[in-house]
Amino acid sequence: MELRSARFHLAANHPAQFPRDGLPQLAFAGRSNVGKSSLINTILRNKKIARVSRTPGKTHSIHFILVNERFYVVDLPGYGYAKVSKSLAASWGPLIRGYLETEPGLRLLFLLLDARRIPAEKDLDLCAWLDQAGRPWQPILTKADKLSNNELQKSRRAIAKAISRDPDELIVFSNVTRRGVAEIWRRVGEEVGSVKPVEKQAL
Repeated sequence: MELRSARFHLAANHPAQFPRDGLPQLAFAGRSNVGKSSLINTILRNKKIARVSRTPGKTHSIHFILVNERFYVVDLPGYGYAKVSKSLAASWGPLIRGYLETEPGLRLLFLLLDARRIPAEKDLDLCAWLDQAGRPWQPILTKADKLSNNELQKSRRAIAKAISRDPDELIVFSNVTRRGVAEIWRRVGEEVGSVKPVEKQAL
């Protein structure tokens, strides 16, 4: 699939604000310091479309980005960062859970995992919940450039075992080398390739 346009659509702080136009949605989730915003900016070729903060966990709402006027890239708030207050972190839970449980347009969730680390308990909890809820998800290993090839292969096997997936199913990504960008777009195309563009209303 070719990227033709990407524009910020809205930030939702409540399920009532989610788009209801019937377009498919591809969500991206992960721990607050996993490099999610950098990945979204890389695949959409826009350094500012997803906010990259020096303080992980700063995005508190769900951001919807309209791509090619055909589907949404959905940037879910990061989870599991220690510097976020417990009260604020607790408020994100219902928002994310509400989205994952009720959003009819969600076609696929890309779950980002740090290639250098075995998934944490919150990562595994999300994996188990997605499987139980019947929501399809695609694991992506981020920050792959920080490992040697041998280290990466070893880590890929260990992470795959932890999340009960075949190592070949895990997409390896680096925003430095752009490794994995084509694979991510291939998965996107599999989900939304037949979707027609939105007809722009005349002014």
